[in-house]
Amino acid sequence: MANIQAQLAAELLNSKSLPVSPSWLNNFLSSSAASQRNIPPSALTRTALFRLLASDFRTSLSSQNPSSLLPGDIFDPTVQERRLQGPIPLQVLDIEDIGSSIWSQVEAIERVERGEAIRGREIVRTVNVDEASEERATGTGNRAANSATNELGSNSNGPHRLVLQDSAGTQAIAIELKRIEGIGLGKLPIGAKLLLRNATVARGMVLLTPESVSLLGGKIDPMDQAWRDGRKAQLMVRITGMERSQES
Repeated sequence: MANIQAQLAAELLNSKSLPVSPSWLNNFLSSSAASQRNIPPSALTRTALFRLLASDFRTSLSSQNPSSLLPGDIFDPTVQERRLQGPIPLQVLDIEDIGSSIWSQVEAIERVERGEAIRGREIVRTVNVDEASEERATGTGNRAANSATNELGSNSNGPHRLVLQDSAGTQAIAIELKRIEGIGLGKLPIGAKLLLRNATVARGMVLLTPESVSLLGGKIDPMDQAWRDGRKAQLMVRITGMERSQES
């Protein structure tokens, strides 16, 4: 078991730059599915990677190596510029299309709640009102949040603002400086994983470019669904705050 654990840890670190926690790896190997005999090493590695990408990095990765972590003072605006060598494995906690107005994002959610979608310049009804009402009554109305996110994601190109988190729990705000394929509402779920290499941090903001970001995939289902379900309420709070600041 110890030999297999060492081999798996080395493979995941060398191929994906993921410093797996020994306790997480031990639990993985002790699970019924992973402990079956005669599993090819390559299949075991793929299974471990799949579960890692669906896990919370704070529990599945080691935080002992400073080079694989964000600086603790990354938010410091007095630091004009610094370079993060990495690779630093991170997970996505939030994503926002700052190229679209907050109102347009709310309207996209409300269109789907009404059973409408945009095709070209037309607004068309996609479900019957009775069906939408039944969905909300039975607690399955989260389809609206999912569809609205997908609709807005297909109609906008960003740039995007992300909240990222490392295995020690340190968070950072990141801005898409150049378009990165795979980053977008409806494309990048909450809990998705990425690697940061040679990224620039300017005044506490991580600047994302195609050269500095490698998307690994993955998703944390409960976090992603909670984000989708609460997204409209969060947007409305921001609109209310903006209106109050204008009045004052």
